[in-house]
Amino acid sequence: MSKKIEGVLTAIVTPFDEEGALHLESLKQQVDRQLNAGNGIFCGGTNGEFFVLNEQEKIAVTETCVRHVNGRANVVAHIGEISTRETIRLGKQIEKLGVDAVSVITPYFVPLKQNELISHYTAVADALSVPVFLYNIPARTGNTLDPQTVRTLASHPNIIGIKDSAGSYESLSGYLNAVQDIANFNVLNGPDSLIHKGFVDGCSACISGLANVAPKEINTIWARFKAGDIEGSRQAQENVTGLRTDLYSVGFSPAAVKKALQIMGYDVGASRYAVSFSEEQQQQIRQIVTQYLH
Repeated sequence: MSKKIEGVLTAIVTPFDEEGALHLESLKQQVDRQLNAGNGIFCGGTNGEFFVLNEQEKIAVTETCVRHVNGRANVVAHIGEISTRETIRLGKQIEKLGVDAVSVITPYFVPLKQNELISHYTAVADALSVPVFLYNIPARTGNTLDPQTVRTLASHPNIIGIKDSAGSYESLSGYLNAVQDIANFNVLNGPDSLIHKGFVDGCSACISGLANVAPKEINTIWARFKAGDIEGSRQAQENVTGLRTDLYSVGFSPAAVKKALQIMGYDVGASRYAVSFSEEQQQQIRQIVTQYLH
């Protein structure tokens, strides 16, 4: 890696135009917002709607992010596909673009045993030259990486960490405990409600979808923590947790995040999957944005 991956990486949205095509100029604008707040970029993930992007679109999104960042921050790209073969295929194309690392969700739809997950990740890490992060998001994939499995995979020289988006502190702490004695293996926190707690307990970075809406507010949690202001970091987390709870009570991410960005005046378009917001819901989001963001 060109830089140590720490702090905040924003799971950046993928903007679309009115016809539903990629809007790469808008993507650059969103990248600039994150860089100005001190955040790195995680592209092509859940908030980037990878599940409704084709291969060429995933490559275009990553290439745009890498070129626009131009070395000013870390760029990590998600490459996880439903099969090992397709994950390696995409990964070989993405690694050429200059990303600092890639992230790989577990295969989905078919339930897998832990030894099968080890085989999958080992094959991917063997095939790629770019560093690999495991990505645990069982609510969306149906497969969970056990802490002991992660410890086993941590011995692979090209697997450098795990992003945990299981949504619970039990899951996050399980990984932290499992690899606490393994040097240079990083645990990245996914849930926006656990950013502060994750840093306190040893996470090197967080991957935040909510940072699309609140880039400075999310970064404040990290900045205060890094400066040694633990109480200030905790207070910043409280504000973010309130925003997260209220916004996601109206709709799921990334649709709710995109709608909030639209209301804030950013041309990111709507999600490609089947989500619609009533006038009442849009007014709720408008009030939430006004309440939490200054």
